[in-house]
Amino acid sequence: MIAVTGANGQLGSLVIQALMNTVPAGEIVAIVRDTAKAEKLRASGVQVRQGDYGQADSLGSALEGIDKLLLISSSEVGQRLEQHRNVIEAAKKAGVALLAYTSILHADTSPLLLAKEHVETERLIRDSGIPFTFLRNGWYIENYFPAISTALETGKVLGAAGDAKFSAASRADFAAAAAAVLTTKEQEGQIHELGGDQAFTLSELAASVSELSGKSVSYVNFSEPDYKNMLISFGVPPGFAHMLAQSDSGAAQGGLYEPGRQLSRLIQRPTTALQTVLKAYLSSQT
Repeated sequence: MIAVTGANGQLGSLVIQALMNTVPAGEIVAIVRDTAKAEKLRASGVQVRQGDYGQADSLGSALEGIDKLLLISSSEVGQRLEQHRNVIEAAKKAGVALLAYTSILHADTSPLLLAKEHVETERLIRDSGIPFTFLRNGWYIENYFPAISTALETGKVLGAAGDAKFSAASRADFAAAAAAVLTTKEQEGQIHELGGDQAFTLSELAASVSELSGKSVSYVNFSEPDYKNMLISFGVPPGFAHMLAQSDSGAAQGGLYEPGRQLSRLIQRPTTALQTVLKAYLSSQT
């Protein structure tokens, strides 16, 4: 049995879809916080079980009989470590044979503040003794959709990354990689540094949006403090604004660049091109 946590989420739902290409639906377990929101998964034949990262008591039954588990990192920055600890401890008690975890690119050397909880989670997994695989994911191209929506109105993509290269890929590509890890042998102890085949700068992102939309869009670079303050002025909570600005400055130090093409090797095809993802998004907005 293969289980995926956060299966109602954007990444989790795509992992389930990818798994169903090779695994019978009845052998897949979708672990969700709210089972009422998982009717489509249940209708597809997937087993749906309730499990909440923040409620340790809910995780034991959710992981009963599970051989392989994908722990998708919590979205609650600052609370991730304790939430992940609950899942790891439950997985150990359940006798899970492989725990795959969605970490961050180059977690152990990353200049991004976001890496801290991922590094600590990786340590917890190692210390648990459960055989593991780390999927160190780069940025999702979809992360830029809100900025692109704004850019189409203002003509500007804003950031603090300078000429940093982002090895971003589509969320579906990262989901396919997770499914591949869960369905192939000899993954124990593997650490996959995952990024898109074609890295791009934010200036190149803006140029692609401009080309595809027919609207003039350019990238405007700020210092990290100025970008943070600008985000706050737009109504972004200060803590989240700090994380976004620091992630850009961390990218400027190479934190989100990965030229090794491990992602395309895992999914056995080229990663989806930036313009392909952007074209689909822009089409959906018209």
